[in-house]
Amino acid sequence: MQEFYFKEFRMKLYVQLMILFVISLIGEGISSFFHLPIPGSIIGLIILFIALQFKWLRTRHVNMVGNFLLANMTILFLPPAVGIMEKFDVIAPYLLPIVLIVFFAAVINIILIALVVQFIKRRFEGDYEKGDAK
Repeated sequence: MQEFYFKEFRMKLYVQLMILFVISLIGEGISSFFHLPIPGSIIGLIILFIALQFKWLRTRHVNMVGNFLLANMTILFLPPAVGIMEKFDVIAPYLLPIVLIVFFAAVINIILIALVVQFIKRRFEGDYEKGDAK
């Protein structure tokens, strides 16, 4: 009996993984077919977002695999990092501009996120500091 549940669990994982792969493949196909400058993986993420928003795809259909991928995301960054280190001699002359761009992009990102959170908080929850929370 326990073996049946294990097989059923594995099948759910396979189906969820296949859903994500098919959506990613569709994104790659769109990017290649239309010769778009946007990577297919990004188009796949947009398709996944739209499918989830319009409820064509439910969260439960990709939940287990999505949580696993999010929990192990750092491992997925290792191959690109190794590739960058292999080509360090090519990147070395541009290291200072790259570091400055990454730093200022992070600062701008933090500022924009703070402004958006502040706007959403005031718009939907009220301003707790002034005591007019809804």
